[in-house]
Amino acid sequence: MQLTDLNRECLLHIFSFLDKENRKSVSRTCQVLREVFHDPALWTLLCFSSLSELKKDNFLLSPALRSLSIHWHSSRVKVCNIEDWAKSSFQRDICGHHRTLVNSFLAEVSNRCPNLLSLTLSGCGHLTDGYITQILEKCTKLNTLKLENCARLTDKTLEAVAIYGSNLRTLHVDFCRNITQEGLDRICETCPSLSLSAEHSATMIPDQPDKCDSLGKGVKKRLLW
Repeated sequence: MQLTDLNRECLLHIFSFLDKENRKSVSRTCQVLREVFHDPALWTLLCFSSLSELKKDNFLLSPALRSLSIHWHSSRVKVCNIEDWAKSSFQRDICGHHRTLVNSFLAEVSNRCPNLLSLTLSGCGHLTDGYITQILEKCTKLNTLKLENCARLTDKTLEAVAIYGSNLRTLHVDFCRNITQEGLDRICETCPSLSLSAEHSATMIPDQPDKCDSLGKGVKKRLLW
């Protein structure tokens, strides 16, 4: 008996034990397994450990997606979370690529995955309020949103939760340095039933966009160096 003699349900169960790379490799062996790879039922859960994985053609975004997590833990996280005024031109080029990659991916998620229930984003230094708002607006069934070390997020994300997150039950905005205590107080008052975590966010030093203008050229050069 060959693998392809099994019914679709059995094949899907076998594929569920494989990671994205191995699923892709197996799918290349024949048309039957290729069709299994493209079955939305296989892709209810997606986990990524780096942004580079978002470029790979080894997964499927569909209405079947229920849980998505991106945990980006590497030395480059430190670069992406540096304030723009303190970055070198080389660092800005790297970050520009990362920004386009993650924001384009999240735009696809908001358009293709309306049944998303849980979203976790950690270390995404280029994530902006607009894309979180878009996801909340289009993924109306979302009940868990966990954001960690996302330096660009501000109180506008909390405002979007109050407006669009009617089904949201859990919200984490940990280590997000541009979230303020005032914003947290407002969301607690507006959404009292929301389970909120904001570890260190309101106590961190926020970005200082005008800092660059107040520094002399020599000081800026030394900072960049």
